[in-house]
Amino acid sequence: MDLFTNLSIGFGVAFTPINLLYCFIGCLLGTLIGVLPGIGPVATIAMLLPATYALPPVSALIMLAGIYYGAQYGGSTTAILVNLPGESSSVVTVIDGYQMARQGRAGPALAAAGLGSFFAGCVGTLILASFAAPLTEVAFKFGPAEYFSLMVLGLIGAVVLASGSLIKAIGMIVLGLLLGLIGTDVNSGVARYSFDIPELTDGIGFIVIAMGVFGYGEIISNLGKHADDRAVFTAKVTGLFPTKEDFRNMIPAILRGTALGSSLGILPGGGALLAAFAAYTVEKKTKLRPGEVPFGKGNIRGVAAPESANNAGSQTSFIPLLTLGIPPNAVMALMVGAMTIHNIQPGPQVMTSNPQLFWGLIASMWIGNAMLIILNLPLIGIWIKLLTVPYRWLFPAIVLFCAIGVYSTNNNTWDIWMVAIFGVIGYMFIKLGAEPAPLLLGFILGPMMEENLRRALLLSRGDWSVFVTRPLSAGLLAAALLLVIIVALPAVKNKREEAFVED
Repeated sequence: MDLFTNLSIGFGVAFTPINLLYCFIGCLLGTLIGVLPGIGPVATIAMLLPATYALPPVSALIMLAGIYYGAQYGGSTTAILVNLPGESSSVVTVIDGYQMARQGRAGPALAAAGLGSFFAGCVGTLILASFAAPLTEVAFKFGPAEYFSLMVLGLIGAVVLASGSLIKAIGMIVLGLLLGLIGTDVNSGVARYSFDIPELTDGIGFIVIAMGVFGYGEIISNLGKHADDRAVFTAKVTGLFPTKEDFRNMIPAILRGTALGSSLGILPGGGALLAAFAAYTVEKKTKLRPGEVPFGKGNIRGVAAPESANNAGSQTSFIPLLTLGIPPNAVMALMVGAMTIHNIQPGPQVMTSNPQLFWGLIASMWIGNAMLIILNLPLIGIWIKLLTVPYRWLFPAIVLFCAIGVYSTNNNTWDIWMVAIFGVIGYMFIKLGAEPAPLLLGFILGPMMEENLRRALLLSRGDWSVFVTRPLSAGLLAAALLLVIIVALPAVKNKREEAFVED
């Protein structure tokens, strides 16, 4: 009964005109940046963080959440129509989605992606609502030692589940942790790694790094691409509704994708991207029905499963953020930044101290999923038109918007120079094939880890054994060690590399 009472509070908050408006704005922007290749949700949320200063906290978080799961929907549109994944988690949707579009079946492919995303989004939100309260109770049993051990597990999980090279992922995490140390030490008041530059004594701004590495880095990378690499869809989309045979094939795939996405979304580092790859791999290993199209040739299951998985994953990734205050991926790290801007401490106390915000955000996700179905299927023609916008107009506007946003946070030109520097660094990461998401997690979790490590040692009078004598902390460290051992095994290492390769 408590769940229904809490959800009624949430819907009461979400159904206010201002929150409905910001939910719609978030979903619209999410779909827009999902459709436009090269501008992901991380870059967009980083750009919009300064704009949320003036908004009420609930409205700001509802809008940012809408951008995140809206981008999962929008990313499938370009993946299917022009063979360009608008979002990283739509990479596997390209394989069969584009083949369906080439065969004149773009309509059913878009419908499968939209319906699968809607169902998975609703289920993911239901899981979030059901597990939030019990997990929050567990979180209250956490002390500084447990939080430190949990963050160690989170960072190791982010390394293990990051796509690409393990060494590069470790490098990104370590670089993020080191960047988090820049600034004035809270305990001693001594400036660390500031190199006698006054602006660095307060540390590097979270928005500066996020906007530089993800926003400007992506822009420079896209400007480096040849115009011929940017496909344009000219055919007309007809017959949106899938056939009975399509439904028979895609319903089990949607259910499998939703189950996988819901469980993998909670894991640190992987989230929606890992869920999409895993769902596609599962479908390929599931036996084909008689007369069914092979995978890679336009199988509707190859669209429905990964799209369901990435949406379920994006919803359940809110669980560790809202219950434990630990961001499992780069977007959730940005949500921590948004909460901090509004003086909200992420973690278990959010549910007890601010239930309107907590349950309002959850309720808004159901409303947002319904809005996204309306935005994505009937208005598909508008999104296709957007693909014809020349990049030479689009990117200068984004650069200018980023610069204004960064300047408005501290009214300091230093921040604009820093964003430009991190933009070049972000571009270098892309060229080196290093995924920058672990860097953001390291940057966010680094200061939190240091704080909890110091607290734990102060409470135990400098006794390091506190991390292994407390059962919960020891269990989390054991899980982290087990992850390291498992991923070091040659068979597992090879399987991990195979999982992130699209044929």
